[in-house]
Amino acid sequence: MVFKRLLASLGVGGPTVDTVLDPGAARPGGTLSGQVHLQGGDADFDIDHIALELVARVEAEHDGGEGEGVVAFGRFTVGGGFRLAAGEQRSVPFGVTLPWETPITELHGQPLGVVLGVRTELAVAGAKDKGDLDRLSVAPLPAQEAILEALGGLGFGFRSADLEYGRIGGTGQQLPFYQEIELTPAPQYADRVDEVEVTFLAGPGGMEVVLEADRRGGLFSEGHDALTRFTVSHAEAERQDWSALVDGWIRQSLEHRGTYGPPSAHGHGGYGHDGHGHHHDGHRTGPGTGAVVAAGAAGLAVGVVGGMVAAEVVDEVGDFFEGEEEEG
Repeated sequence: MVFKRLLASLGVGGPTVDTVLDPGAARPGGTLSGQVHLQGGDADFDIDHIALELVARVEAEHDGGEGEGVVAFGRFTVGGGFRLAAGEQRSVPFGVTLPWETPITELHGQPLGVVLGVRTELAVAGAKDKGDLDRLSVAPLPAQEAILEALGGLGFGFRSADLEYGRIGGTGQQLPFYQEIELTPAPQYADRVDEVEVTFLAGPGGMEVVLEADRRGGLFSEGHDALTRFTVSHAEAERQDWSALVDGWIRQSLEHRGTYGPPSAHGHGGYGHDGHGHHHDGHRTGPGTGAVVAAGAAGLAVGVVGGMVAAEVVDEVGDFFEGEEEEG
């Protein structure tokens, strides 16, 4: 028994953990549920705690350019304080509330290339912490989906989505990063804008929608970013004329001249970016997946070009999880 405990302290013969999330995509501000399955080791062990940690692959700027890292954005203790007998099988159910600003990873089942995970920590007395990492799928809130559908109906196309480390000044942002959904311009705006970027900052009472229009330069002028911010309530999702509203937002973004510049820029609808994540020169890089969802009357998620993009996204997500598991 003493020898078994010694092996367990080295990570041999100890209990194992496997977290299984309930089927279906979660939603921002909603409940993430599932079960943590434990398998006892070669001896009895005291389980100090079982914790779940939300993690995201995030892009960040630094002196040498831009890189990627993993950022934790939520932690929950879901169990612990019991003894797991040798060979015992036990399941611990859980239900935790996701942050309202949790990024969306899919639209109508199509992956956007954003990588989120749920890391399980099993703290065992006298043994190394055991871990498990599971992919987290998040579908948009009704208002988010309606806005993206309206953009698709207006002719905007999905280019890419990524997570940027930093904060958007003048907003109620809570997480240390924000999501950017980059869109190709609709034909009627193609002569004035190179791309449009959308950021959703949801909360219990509503949602801030931040639009950045990368405006084209003229013959004697350089292009610049037009930054505007709008607020909607969750209750508006079903009764709002989103096509007309979003079209008005885009027109206002292109016509408004006082909402771009350094992080101190303020005013009606204006904001600035604080932190490390935003490019003030108007250029933002995507996640490198090449994800392109065709736009059309049915919205942004009409289909994935050639079926190859989805495979690229899945491969990149798989690489991320394999790397995380090796480090754990």
